[in-house]
Amino acid sequence: MAVATTNQHTIDSRHGYAMLIMMAGSIAISFGGLVQRNIEIADAWQTIFYRSLGMLIGMVFIIAVQYRGRVLSTVTGVGQLGLLGGALLSVAGITFIQALTHTTIANALFILGAIPFFAALFARLFLGEKLRRTTMFTMLAAAAGLGIMVVHGINAGSGFGNAMALVTAVSFALYAIIVRYKRQTEMLPVMLISSAIVIPVTLLVKSGDIAIPLRDILLCLFWGGCLSGFVNWAFIVASRHLAAAEVTLIMLLEFALGPLWVWMFIGETPTLWTVLGGCLIILAVALRAIFELITKPRPEQTPSTPV
Repeated sequence: MAVATTNQHTIDSRHGYAMLIMMAGSIAISFGGLVQRNIEIADAWQTIFYRSLGMLIGMVFIIAVQYRGRVLSTVTGVGQLGLLGGALLSVAGITFIQALTHTTIANALFILGAIPFFAALFARLFLGEKLRRTTMFTMLAAAAGLGIMVVHGINAGSGFGNAMALVTAVSFALYAIIVRYKRQTEMLPVMLISSAIVIPVTLLVKSGDIAIPLRDILLCLFWGGCLSGFVNWAFIVASRHLAAAEVTLIMLLEFALGPLWVWMFIGETPTLWTVLGGCLIILAVALRAIFELITKPRPEQTPSTPV
């Protein structure tokens, strides 16, 4: 999962480069579910600990390289809302792994595909932004897809995992509102704050029991430090040159490819109801983004919350 900061969108010579960077980030993070399925011994909380540790190391490296002598001021510059954003991301990070552990990769990622609609709803509630009629129609379609997946998940015994995915989507959407509100502030350090919250929480929950095989540790560190670190850097760079709708469309690669990888490599096949509900969500997101590109070519702010 990744969250990009906001910047003014302009069509410039780096637009194509930004598209490629964004696609690379979305494709890279789509392998997260496959990595999780290859973890053999670690339970959900141990996975959360080492994944967060990897993300912490990755974020420290990226911030240190990007800001050099201004690391401390960059981190403290996020303010109180940044701390709230870190808390929301820590909740999302915990519930995301719980979702992957207790339901299929397809269920979890398709539900996360509804993040843009939760963000639009919260923007209406907290920022007073108006909802277009087309957005409302597509939100209803996405809600129908969510309903199909959640109800089926309860019947199939994966209701807890689906609920955790829903909490993840809501938490990320709320964070997106903070990013939009503080669009002039560098919010990348919030990822570091989130990891700094999650690590002691997992230690407390597990009573310090974090001993797992080296192979599992390396997979978790790779997931958090390399995949998540790269995708966050890629989305931040790309969002400076892409419109919000373009960001939304490309981030759908994660939700579409993630279930495909686990089906191809480990034979995890989603149910018909999962595919139907997920297709409704992704189709709704895609149509809304395409409509935005067609009807709103002028410069716009770019809030991005890919997982």
